[in-house]
Parts: sequence; structure tokens; C-alpha cells
Amino acid sequence: MRQLMGKIVLITGASRGIGEAAARAFAAAGATVGLASRNASRIGALAEELKGMALPCDVAVYREVALAVEAMRDAHGRLDVLINNAGVIEPISSLAAADPETWGRSVDITLKGVFHGMRAALPGMVAAGSGTILTVSSGAAHQPLLGWSAYCAGKAGAAMLTRSADLETRAAGLRIMGLSPGTVATQMQVAIRASGVNPVSQLDPSVHIPPEWPARALVWMCTPAADGYLGQEISLRDEAIRRAIGLVA
Repeated sequence: MRQLMGKIVLITGASRGIGEAAARAFAAAGATVGLASRNASRIGALAEELKGMALPCDVAVYREVALAVEAMRDAHGRLDVLINNAGVIEPISSLAAADPETWGRSVDITLKGVFHGMRAALPGMVAAGSGTILTVSSGAAHQPLLGWSAYCAGKAGAAMLTRSADLETRAAGLRIMGLSPGTVATQMQVAIRASGVNPVSQLDPSVHIPPEWPARALVWMCTPAADGYLGQEISLRDEAIRRAIGLVA
């Protein structure tokens, strides 16, 4: 289905995992995609394949995010959708042993990166009276896990940013939500399993959902079908949500 024909979409963390799958799903739905990532070579190849824009960008640096948003608007006249997907699991460490710089870098990406995307995209969307911002969240936003203090704190903050942005801008016509996908079969899960530090690392890989599922969910969230969930965090663990998206019968 080409339900997003002509929409202009920017995706962070687009070089692999959920971000790459989302880029493919949005392109298949008719959108023009901008791919933001520190991995310039990977997003360059993907952008060429999808006829999108490669935007080398470190979401931890506001100016780089603002330039990516500006590039999309300069090229296409507007930005309809921002997908705040970039995030890192490292450092997997106890608080007592965590390297402060690595811990801070995690929060710069997972939390401040979401703020940077919102701050860059919101003024133009508010002025236009429309726009969708979706943040990829996690069960870790709501449940502490051994060794994941940086990731849990970053995702918790990002979840609250999402609610705050909805509170401030829904009346202006914006659609802002979060997606908690559950455990997804990506490279991040390889690092988690290797750590062995908490129950998530003990999960059998067969229980992880494919990245195409959250990608399809993000596309669905950009349609009127998801309007009843504005300001909320949708969970792909919810069978009713999976059915609504068409992931299960």
C-alpha cells in the first residue's frame, strides 16, 4: 500500500536495524526518505537504492541534526515526519564501574538526540500546522535492568520528551507518539546476549521479532488509524496493536 505517497520523512539511526527497515518500509509506502546516521557509507548506499537522501549526522550534536532537517526542507519544501530512532545500548556496566564519558555519550545519543530532532523539526511543523514525530522507545524506559542504567535512563527521558512534545503541540495540529517494539532481532541484541548480565540477555534469539515489524508499525502510526494513540506509547507486545497493524491475523 502506498498510504504515505509524497510524504517527506527523516529517520535517525537509519544505517541498520529498525532504522534501515523503517527506511525501506516508508519508501515502499510512497514516502521520500532522508537517512541520518554516523555511518556515511552505509546510508549513502541505502539512499541510492531507495532514491532518498543520505545525511551523515551525529544526533548527539544539535547543529548536525539541524542541518539534516534543513537539508530535507531545502530539497523538498517541508518535513512531514521525523522518526527519532537512534540509540545505543553501551555501556553495559554496573553504575559503580561505568566509564563516565561512555555513560554520558549514551545519554547524548539516546536522550539528547531525541531532543535535538524535536528542537530542529518542531518550529517548521508548528508553523505548517501539521507533522508527525515518532520516538522509538523501549520497555527499558519503564523497568530498570541490571547493567543498563544509561540505556534505561536515556529511554525514560525520551519517553517523557515525547509526552511533553505532545502536550505542547497537539493543539497546533502535530501528531506525536512513541513506539515500544519489544525485543528486536538486530545487532544490538547480539551485544546484549554477549553481556549475559540480565534476563534480556538470556532470551532465546527465536523470541525476538524481526525489524520489519516495528518498521511497519511506524508507517501505520503515520496514518489516521493511529490517531487514537496521540501522546501515548504504543507497545508491539500488545496483540491488539499487532492485529491493527496487520502483523498477525
